[in-house]
Amino acid sequence: MWQLHCFPLCPFSRKVRLALSEKGVAFELVRENPWEGSDAFYALNPAGRTPVLRDPGKPLTLIDSQAICEFFEETVDKAPLILGTAAQRAEIRRLVSLFDEQFFGEVTHPLLHERMKKRLILRTPPDSKLLRETMRLAHEHLDYIDWLIDNRRWLAGAQLTLADFAAAAQISVADYLGGIDWSGHDEAHGWYRVMKSRPSFRPLLVEKMEGIPAPAGYSDPNS
Repeated sequence: MWQLHCFPLCPFSRKVRLALSEKGVAFELVRENPWEGSDAFYALNPAGRTPVLRDPGKPLTLIDSQAICEFFEETVDKAPLILGTAAQRAEIRRLVSLFDEQFFGEVTHPLLHERMKKRLILRTPPDSKLLRETMRLAHEHLDYIDWLIDNRRWLAGAQLTLADFAAAAQISVADYLGGIDWSGHDEAHGWYRVMKSRPSFRPLLVEKMEGIPAPAGYSDPNS
């Protein structure tokens, strides 16, 4: 069986978990805290980042969330997540990149540093000024999701795609860390509630990061 090396609040691992679950690919979770820098993990991925997906029986090791998702797009026919015309597939990949890179860089990563790393590892208080700027940027991203849902059924078009799961994975981590304010974002909030209601999302909503409680409503698909 595939083994997914990850930690609960890794947004890229969450994207992979959602994609694998949608495709019906069985896997088990292997807890890996990259900041601990274990030799065994660095042997799997010298970059020291999650996710890493490994099949010990082959052996085969896959690294990088997008590379992993593309691998299963090419090898598993069920529930295609990068589909349509060449232009439609390009739009899906554009949005995946937007959330994997820009949303992560502007919202998820600062929240992970300020509200997870500083609390659990550095034992220092968060930077309130940086958190306010992060919340401002999160509102800008939610504005864009509002616009997309106003003009499309799903983020990339008429069908559910990897773009939706990439966005939802990032937002779910930001939401867990108290970085999402849905005020004024009814379209984005409605889309996210639908994503939370999917069976593939349920394991993420019940998983906790020790020492960091989730806010009220985080695990409620209707909230």
